Amino acid sequence: MDKKRLKVRTVILSDVHLGTSDCKAVEACHFLRTVRCEKLILNGDIIDGWRLGKGGHWSSEHTRFIRILLKKLEKQGTEVIYLRGNHDDILAKFLPFTFGGLTLVEDYVHEGASGRYLVLHGDVFDTITKNFVFLSHLGDWGYHALLRINRAYNAWRAWRGKDYWSLSQAIKARVKKAVNHISNFEDHISQLAQSRGCLGVICGHIHTPADKMIGQIHYLNSGDWVESLTAIVEHYDGRYELISYPTFVQEYPLPTEPAALESVDA
Repeated sequence: MDKKRLKVRTVILSDVHLGTSDCKAVEACHFLRTVRCEKLILNGDIIDGWRLGKGGHWSSEHTRFIRILLKKLEKQGTEVIYLRGNHDDILAKFLPFTFGGLTLVEDYVHEGASGRYLVLHGDVFDTITKNFVFLSHLGDWGYHALLRINRAYNAWRAWRGKDYWSLSQAIKARVKKAVNHISNFEDHISQLAQSRGCLGVICGHIHTPADKMIGQIHYLNSGDWVESLTAIVEHYDGRYELISYPTFVQEYPLPTEPAALESVDA
């Protein structure tokens, strides 16, 4: 029997952070295996070079994610656009680069069914990342420390029969609001899209999923696969949708059979 698939024109995801222990690779793999698309846009920080440079954490599920990407390229003819992020900024040395169906770029204009959308990771508009690299690395260390505390705290909450609550996400949201206030992140990125003749902009970086209008510009942020577990899809009618994995998995359940979990049948 054929597996149930979500069929869309385009998928955009970012901030998977492969190479870190907090990357939700199992969920990300299930999402990619279940979705059929003509174009896949990987909007930065897919592989976390910062953490891998310090040892990091790479599991078989992280390798499976890469294998699924390759299978989409080789077997399904999916066009893959990979944009540089700040955590995989080593790619900047090779941009632009095209090989077969894979393209590596700094930014990208997506010609969707409803018009032109500027796609970029967004770190160039983050004042801390752009101008204070040391503070950016220090903040990254602090964020991962919070994630470790968060795991222990939620283990205790689960033992007490309480629901999951993200300490790290709550603190990060407050910090990111301060960063956004300083750099006017969303306003700047929307103004850039408008100057490029685009109807909208799609970014990542700040790990805060969003789908809203900023003036006349449609602002979309694909979130991350560390805590929010979100992605953006473009349907064939030109409509964009922000998908949350907890909702997605209700309609497209994660297989329970070990063989299905091991499969790279994307």
